[in-house]
Amino acid sequence: MSIESPCILICSIDLKTGYCFGCGRTRGEIAEWVSYSPEARREVMAELPARLETVERKPRRETRRQRMARERQDS
Repeated sequence: MSIESPCILICSIDLKTGYCFGCGRTRGEIAEWVSYSPEARREVMAELPARLETVERKPRRETRRQRMARERQDS
C-alpha cells in the first residue's frame, strides 16, 4: 500500500517561510508524514497550494561554490 504524498523530489526548505520549495510542507510535516492518518495528510495537502504561493522560487539548488562566493560578497 502506498502513502499519498505531495513530494516532487525538490527537497529544499525556504528559510523565510519554512516551507519546502517543492511541496510546501514544513520539515516537521515531512518527517512525520508516514505517521499521519490519511485524513491528516489530506488536510495538510489542501493547504499546500496557498503555502507555495508564499515561497520565493529559486531556479536551482545553490552549489557549494556559489554559496561560498555569495557569503564572501555578503561579508
